[in-house]
Amino acid sequence: MDVFLQLIITGLMVGSIYALVALGWTLIYKSSGVLNLAMGELTLIGAYVSLTLYQWGIPFLLAVLLTLVIGAILGLLTERLFLQPLIGEPILTVIMVTVGLSFFFRGIVELFFGTDTLVFKPAVFPSEPIRLGNVVIGQVYLWSFVAAIALLVIFIAFFKYTRWGLAMQATADDEMAALSLGVSAKWVYAFAWGIAFMAAGVGGTLLGNINGVNIAVGYLGLLVLPAVVLGGLNSVPGAIVGGIVIGVLQNLAGGYLEQFTPGGIKDIFPFVVMTLVLLIKPYGLWGWQRIERV
Repeated sequence: MDVFLQLIITGLMVGSIYALVALGWTLIYKSSGVLNLAMGELTLIGAYVSLTLYQWGIPFLLAVLLTLVIGAILGLLTERLFLQPLIGEPILTVIMVTVGLSFFFRGIVELFFGTDTLVFKPAVFPSEPIRLGNVVIGQVYLWSFVAAIALLVIFIAFFKYTRWGLAMQATADDEMAALSLGVSAKWVYAFAWGIAFMAAGVGGTLLGNINGVNIAVGYLGLLVLPAVVLGGLNSVPGAIVGGIVIGVLQNLAGGYLEQFTPGGIKDIFPFVVMTLVLLIKPYGLWGWQRIERV
């Protein structure tokens, strides 16, 4: 039972970071219908940006805030330079452009930072774990969980109570109706990319504190895809719940199934879950089912 609780708690904490990155996936898909396959690289860029700022002597919290600002600027520039010229083109064309962006971003990161693993020095979070009975919780997991939940609350409040958040929801629900009310769809798409960069960047920062920062952070960002599919590609609450569920399932698979396999089951298991969910519920647990009348 102690091992089970340990795996569940750690999975919840890592899953909250997945939920943050999944939010970026969902925002772009919800506002424009595009599945952004460069999301892992956005996570990677955020991790290296925050690490570089921290190494320059900037306090960690300020480095995270600057990462949010830089992420927003990069998101706006990416949308304006690469995605806006493709408005009106087939969705598959735009998706393939995001694939090209993933290779481009990864190449830029490797060019400037190399492929060696880097760590936050000095350590941001205390190394002394917190003990709850026989369950041991690393403070890096605990504080990453707190930071991820706080940012999720801020993003949800933004969508629910701000003018631009409501405009993004309106555009996602009915673009033509939103346009008739004066909402600028172009700016909504740009804001979606900006917020996706911000969410992915902070997610990469938190993952980098746990595992170190290297090129593999980009693959961790891709592990969020099963969470997005599980919750439903166009559901913000679904992305959050899906991220937490996938984090827990991944941790349980690593704890109980790893001993029976040569290795790698922890990374494969989320995609197995995704496949099973798609077979039963093709639109995910909370996704919108499109009904077309002929």
